Amino acid sequence: MGTPYRQLARRIEGMWWGKSRAPLVLRLASRIYAGLAARDQRRRLARQQMPPLPLISVGNITAGGSGKTPFVIWLAGALRAGGYRPVILCRGDGGSLSSPTLIAPDMPAAMVGDEARLLADEAGCPVIAGRDRVAAATMAAQHGDVILLDDGFQYRQLGRACDIVLVPTAGLGNRALIPAGPMREPAAALARADLVVRTGPDPLATLATDQRQWRWQARIIRLQDAMGTGAPAPRHVSAVSAIARPTRFHDDLARYGCTVDAARAFPDHHRYTGRDVAMLLALAAPVVTTAKDAVKLAPLWPASRPLWIARQQAEAEDGLLAAILQRLPGP
Repeated sequence: MGTPYRQLARRIEGMWWGKSRAPLVLRLASRIYAGLAARDQRRRLARQQMPPLPLISVGNITAGGSGKTPFVIWLAGALRAGGYRPVILCRGDGGSLSSPTLIAPDMPAAMVGDEARLLADEAGCPVIAGRDRVAAATMAAQHGDVILLDDGFQYRQLGRACDIVLVPTAGLGNRALIPAGPMREPAAALARADLVVRTGPDPLATLATDQRQWRWQARIIRLQDAMGTGAPAPRHVSAVSAIARPTRFHDDLARYGCTVDAARAFPDHHRYTGRDVAMLLALAAPVVTTAKDAVKLAPLWPASRPLWIARQQAEAEDGLLAAILQRLPGP
């Protein structure tokens, strides 16, 4: 990953999540985006159909970095504990699938996408990946009794029993629409959500919405060596990720007690190569990565070198799960 990209990514992230105003050209582009996005939403809503199973949508209103994947994993586990048989639908970003596919254990992340691979490995339930999630919802009826739609807030072709929107505790940034800011839709769109869930470590953050709000976070509780070398967990680390907001990962590591000596941020859903691995192995401090990145890095990593995964534990505000379940029929 070249330095120019990292510098550009930092500038964009700083602009989106800070208080500085975007350049005029980006503000003009946002107006074009707003018109196209609104038209797309009307088209999607006009084609909406009800899925064969009750559907819970987990989505966001900002571009990435809201914790959807760990939240879906937590919710799938909570539903299973309550007697439900959830099926997760996701797009399979970063993969090569052309049609909805039930993820099998031997399917690599390069085929199904990093998030789909992680969900299939850790959610304990069937996962169907594919961009046509209407067709995927039909498939889901053969494998469970409730659908979890990952990144579904804007996917209005499918009706839902419960619409959950995750918003990072950092808030909505500069509140500008893409590309001038992080917003996929105007903040007013939060009004159509059933639940607004603030994700992240700061429970005091507030949102400009009159919806009832809940808190949820996933915090790092340990470092796990994906290669099982037996090496002691490090405290000085090289943080490696290909996620939407890498600085959040770095901050999480710092809160856990790690010192980030070096950071390598690749584009979201980046497909790692042997050349990338060689570069990462040359870093002075041991590599720590996210669970989403580990599903792509581990197959390329030498067995004799530790690859540390930042393992997280979910913490939900009391009553959040009950608020979701009351919108579903019993299992």
